[in-house]
Amino acid sequence: MALLIGCKKIKTAVFISGNGSNLKALIKFSKLKKSPISINLIISNNAKSKGLNYSSIYKIKKKIFDFENKNLAEKKILRELKKEKINLICLAGFMKILSEKFIKNFKGKILNIHPSLLPKFKGLNTHRRAIKNKEIYSGCTVHFVNSKLDSGKIILQKKVKILKNETPKSLSKKILVQEHKLYPKAIIKIFRH
Repeated sequence: MALLIGCKKIKTAVFISGNGSNLKALIKFSKLKKSPISINLIISNNAKSKGLNYSSIYKIKKKIFDFENKNLAEKKILRELKKEKINLICLAGFMKILSEKFIKNFKGKILNIHPSLLPKFKGLNTHRRAIKNKEIYSGCTVHFVNSKLDSGKIILQKKVKILKNETPKSLSKKILVQEHKLYPKAIIKIFRH
């Protein structure tokens, strides 16, 4: 019994806005014995987010917050996170920028996955910009979130070669496959004691 106490998984909330493919990868990862996290809450700013379906499939609590009033939405989210005793936040295609105040409440406990090799191509349309810039490689980055957009300390990156006839769509697909592998690896890296 004493052994189990040391093996308690870290209660995690995943924030999504879209299809939730990274959420699905994280849920599958959380079920593994080697995973240091359990996913206890899914938060979205988009009631039509397809990723919310994983809440009923995997029996995980979900909450939708309207960001019309960002300040109010963040206050409500923080209350919910506290109530659920969440210790880690994973942003997975969450299309809202969290305030400095919110981030301070979870300092060093918010991770994000970004579809480029940061510090290159912060923000949106990363694949189109990488191709237009004639980059040889793009990829994905898992990083800690700080108050500057896509600027927090990098945990892990994975390179993907950009082919001659690459389109933003084909590049996006290739990188997404790597994202699903990289996010769990980054989490293991952080919590490996």
